[in-house]
Amino acid sequence: MQIRELDLRELFSVYEVLSQLRTELAYDEFEDLIYEMRNMEYKMFGIMDGEKLITYAGAAVQTNLYHKRHLFVFDLVTDKEYRSSGYGKMMLEYLHDYAKMGMCENIVLSSGFKREKAHEFYEKNGFEKKSFVFLKRV
Repeated sequence: MQIRELDLRELFSVYEVLSQLRTELAYDEFEDLIYEMRNMEYKMFGIMDGEKLITYAGAAVQTNLYHKRHLFVFDLVTDKEYRSSGYGKMMLEYLHDYAKMGMCENIVLSSGFKREKAHEFYEKNGFEKKSFVFLKRV
């Protein structure tokens, strides 16, 4: 097992795992968005078993007035064949170390309101519910 930053040549492998979480996202749109997100220093991390991507996380160091300097985790998903095997926890530990090296004060993420299992997982791994996310379509 190896945890490492992924590069753009691995987008298809990333999409295969990420699409299990972002089911509405077509590959072409995913690819366009990844290229656009590079402007915000979006990083792709993976737990690899050889060439097989097991767990994916997409994150970026950001700064704002309420979280200060923080690591925002946009996506965290383990391939359905490997869930409940400790890989999500392993990735969170890696992201914690990455955030510390980046001089971040917090790790922040958002999770859908109907994802109770995910919420339990995050709370079990030291996260606290702190706010609500509101969305208005334009």
